[in-house]
Amino acid sequence: MKNCDIIKIFRHQAKHTAAYTRYLELLEVDPAKVRVPEEIPFLPIRFFKSHTVYNRKEPPVHVFTSSATMGMTPSRHPVDSLERYGKNVLEIFRFFYGDPSRYTILALLPSYLERTGSSLVYMMKVLMENSGGRVDGFYLHNQEPLYNRLMALSKGIKPVWLIGVSFALLDFASKYTVNHPGLTVVETGGMKGRGAELTREMLHERLKQGFPASPVHSEYGMAEMFSQAYACGEDLLFSCPSSMRVMIRNLQDPFRLEPDGSRGGINIIDLANSHSCSFIETQDLGYRLPDGRFQVLGRIPEAERRGCNMLIDVS
Repeated sequence: MKNCDIIKIFRHQAKHTAAYTRYLELLEVDPAKVRVPEEIPFLPIRFFKSHTVYNRKEPPVHVFTSSATMGMTPSRHPVDSLERYGKNVLEIFRFFYGDPSRYTILALLPSYLERTGSSLVYMMKVLMENSGGRVDGFYLHNQEPLYNRLMALSKGIKPVWLIGVSFALLDFASKYTVNHPGLTVVETGGMKGRGAELTREMLHERLKQGFPASPVHSEYGMAEMFSQAYACGEDLLFSCPSSMRVMIRNLQDPFRLEPDGSRGGINIIDLANSHSCSFIETQDLGYRLPDGRFQVLGRIPEAERRGCNMLIDVS
């Protein structure tokens, strides 16, 4: 990812993404004077709930929505092209895992399958369609059929890639043990009130009890992004694809960036979000290493959210 490409898309979105344009105006930021990525203001992710973050003349073909607990408003991310989204998903998967045709792909996503608009469900449909397998599939609450499928697949030679929401994988791992060295388990977070929040280390430790022969990886993505990051090593550090970069902001002053190794709020540059906003201020807490890898430490506590951008109304 080149800095010149980042500045180019920033200036385009500063002009054409209306919610972002208004936000920059209220901050009195002149896009023409922004020279480096470190000077770019990031749009607080909550604006995907209250505003239409979109810059195409043609209407969106689809809207991705976030999961939301009872009484909360979900984020809405208008999509200009599902084909372009799917292409990005495949490029990122190939970067981390190779071609999906090498795998049997399974998904344990009860909370996501029970609502409409999930980008994760669409992502998995794309990967399954490109896996070429006849035994790929989604699982809701039917854990025994998933266990039987995994045990049957353990007798074959084709690797298996299983992604699941954290609470569902934990529940599965507490009931079943699957010894399958050719299986990769990928948790995508999301307790959503289904139990006590766990550190990623604790989560992976519990999952290894149910999948003792399998590596446990993590996926980091959201409805407001086109790109995904993956943590594929025991250090639990996420790596970014070429379309994505992470920066860490100060919790008291969100317009000041923290040096590598320091804890703060996670800001994301996602150049695949060309149709909406590529500069997202998330509500996640973490740190970044000099090589660009990053760690997610959880959600930012309410008491630590500060800064004038929390007070700005761009309506």
